Amino acid sequence: MDEWRFSVRREAEADLNRLDGTVRRRVVEKLTWFVEHFDSITPFPLGEPWRGFFKLRVGDWRVIYEIEDAKRLITVHAIGRRDEVYKLRR
Repeated sequence: MDEWRFSVRREAEADLNRLDGTVRRRVVEKLTWFVEHFDSITPFPLGEPWRGFFKLRVGDWRVIYEIEDAKRLITVHAIGRRDEVYKLRR
């Protein structure tokens, strides 16, 4: 079976680049771990206005992503502090 992989949209890449180096490293390490173990994880779905998307916790930071099962792809849409990221529009 194919491995899961992740893709980071341009907007989320900008979010990632704005992070402190330590936080950025933690987020990337968590994403790498996440896709390696995705088959044994239960994604946490979000409500409106993010219905159809999911969140990944990295300390006080959140990664908002969507799942494309057929492609075995996790697409990251936004990365931000938990008190701010949900206010962003997708």
